[in-house]
Amino acid sequence: MKIFLFVVAATILEATGDAILRVALHHASLPMRIALFVFGGALLTAYGISLNLAPVEFAAVTGMYIATLFVVFQITNYLFFRTAPTLPVFIGGALIVTGGLIVSLWR
Repeated sequence: MKIFLFVVAATILEATGDAILRVALHHASLPMRIALFVFGGALLTAYGISLNLAPVEFAAVTGMYIATLFVVFQITNYLFFRTAPTLPVFIGGALIVTGGLIVSLWR
């Protein structure tokens, strides 16, 4: 459970940092654009540091990470950009999550 929470935290940092950078690219105000770039970059840096300091071998949680990343990216995309996943995204996502579960749980 501890590893899963760590993976969720890392994916939230990555997805949120990426979304903030996408917002920054199109923001009209230069000072706000710069602030958003700095904040988004800080979140992505925190994601990279946390992932590389993880108390677990990354290869062991790759499946869980990819599945969690897909879900968190869809939630973030909806929260930031009000874009709901389409049917192909849901179907593809179900395959990604299923694959992640197989990779993570098959022993």
